[in-house]
Amino acid sequence: MRRRDPSQNIRTPQVGPRSDWKTIRTLMPYLWPPGEPGLRARVVTAMALLAAAKGINVGVPLLYKQAVDALTLKPGMTLVAVPLMLLLAYGVARTLAGAFAELRDIAFARVGQRAIRAVGLQVFRHLHGLALRFHLDRQTGGVSRAIERGTKGIEFLLNFMLFNILPTLLEIGLVTVVLWKLYSPGFALVTFATIALYIAYTLIVTEWRTQFRRTMNETDSEASTRAIDSLLNFETVKYFGNEEHEAGRYDKALARYEQAAVKSKVTLSLLNIGQGTIIAVGLTIVMIMAAAGVADGTMTVGDFVLVNSYLVQLYLPLNFLGFVYREIKQSLTDMEAMFRLLEVNAEITDTPGAQPLAISGGEVRFEQVNFAYNPDRAILKGVDFTVPAGHRVAIVGPSGAGKSTISRLLFRFYDATSGTIRIDGQDVRQVTQRSLRHAIGIVPQDTVLFNDTIRYNIAYGRPGASQDEIEQAARLARIHDFVTALPEGYDTRVGERGLKLSGGEKQRVAIARTILKAPAILLFDEATSALDTHTEKEIQASLREVSRNRTTLVIAHRLSTVVDCDEIIVLEQGRIAERGRHGELLALGGRYAEMWSKQQEAAQAAGAAGDGTGGGGVKEGGVIPSRGEGSHPGILRQY
Repeated sequence: MRRRDPSQNIRTPQVGPRSDWKTIRTLMPYLWPPGEPGLRARVVTAMALLAAAKGINVGVPLLYKQAVDALTLKPGMTLVAVPLMLLLAYGVARTLAGAFAELRDIAFARVGQRAIRAVGLQVFRHLHGLALRFHLDRQTGGVSRAIERGTKGIEFLLNFMLFNILPTLLEIGLVTVVLWKLYSPGFALVTFATIALYIAYTLIVTEWRTQFRRTMNETDSEASTRAIDSLLNFETVKYFGNEEHEAGRYDKALARYEQAAVKSKVTLSLLNIGQGTIIAVGLTIVMIMAAAGVADGTMTVGDFVLVNSYLVQLYLPLNFLGFVYREIKQSLTDMEAMFRLLEVNAEITDTPGAQPLAISGGEVRFEQVNFAYNPDRAILKGVDFTVPAGHRVAIVGPSGAGKSTISRLLFRFYDATSGTIRIDGQDVRQVTQRSLRHAIGIVPQDTVLFNDTIRYNIAYGRPGASQDEIEQAARLARIHDFVTALPEGYDTRVGERGLKLSGGEKQRVAIARTILKAPAILLFDEATSALDTHTEKEIQASLREVSRNRTTLVIAHRLSTVVDCDEIIVLEQGRIAERGRHGELLALGGRYAEMWSKQQEAAQAAGAAGDGTGGGGVKEGGVIPSRGEGSHPGILRQY
């Protein structure tokens, strides 16, 4: 089994905390997108409708007051005598206020959804643009939940901050002005003081409560990560009978979430009690002032009703404002985690003015390449070799010698610490990553497939390929007959990470995928390690056919698969220990000859023991049966 990649010990650099205003500023450009006049017009329209709706809403109690005064001044009058136009105006005003609010939502709906889509896409692209170091260290469940909560937070923030908090503040200002103009400044001052105290209390307590929300997010992500990791390693859990162990780990994470959630709920109730008390006291004071005005004749019953209507009209959104502000704070916390992903350094980027890789033959050259995942541990030390165009060169050596690191540097998943890697004379750091990776095809040792059909997984090598091209690649990979014998053929789904296929079947799909890509440079990283001897020989023949006249770099453990290479490089402790053709290296009697001798002895011992290596495909956790082309294909394993 391959040694664990040292880079997995590296923690991804953490980005510092963001302020709420920084998070909002990050979002704002998405609400006023450049080059989108239609969306900008929608924003302007929505704001105009918002202002109109609030202006009408403030005028509704004034109409109500006049109707009350009309009835109060002339008791006993019939309905016909009541100013019907006033009542009709009241009804129309209430209708328009509600209609404008809905029209505002209609106008802004596309703006909000486009912003959510744009942010989500940018985060997704950024994650794919990050270096391998980040992805080896990431926790998939935690990243997934951060994106999910962040996009939901954007939707909530847009709906409630723009259309609840801002309109409510606008309405509070208008009502304060109306009360100041119509009555004594005392009404306006008491109303303003009540609202100011309410907002200050809400801000202070909510800021204090944010710590519990953050803890809830952290523990929620931890629980999700553990659950996903456990389910993805379902077979390993079963092999060791550790279901209860996994349940215990998951329950510990849930228990921490439970504790944080209880604290959050208790402090929420304390916040609600304080908010209700402030509103009730302010409402009572203003109502006493209005009642005193009616008693001394300076105010009418209509004025009393008007003041009451305004306060009740403000009370409902103010009561909701507390909830909205808390949710906005939570949304900002959620968005913060998502936007922090955008601030993670990509590490490997195209240099300014980088040009596409120009392939003239496909020569690969490593020039005194040094590399270390950690500064205190060098992996490659002065590696220098050339793979001439159209030649096959193998790299062999013990585990941990740095063989797979060479493939990662060639793909530019990392940059060399020093030295240069060139393809047809071009430094890989000076060309675009897209063109570089388009020119190289790899069949890795650890094949992971998408949870989709066999057709999709093969066609992933060249999306848009025809069915005939897919089938031809499958034939060369010796998997076509197996696929066509399945009930659903190429439409058969392979399951999570391809778990419904054996190791050998997954590897043949990976080989077909690379064959379909038809790259100028081929890289086989233990490409037949999961195949039985018979199938391995067949696919080796196919790989030789496919790689003919193509530059090919073979990373191998089984030396029998590289005996026909133009050159074999023996890598040991990050240095080139030996190099030459198979016969030359055997004649040297050095490290290669020693490895060859040990593998031959192991093969002879296995054959004498009759261990059935001809029918096994090595897979994580043990050996599972692999089907040859001529055997019965059977059914995909079901879980």
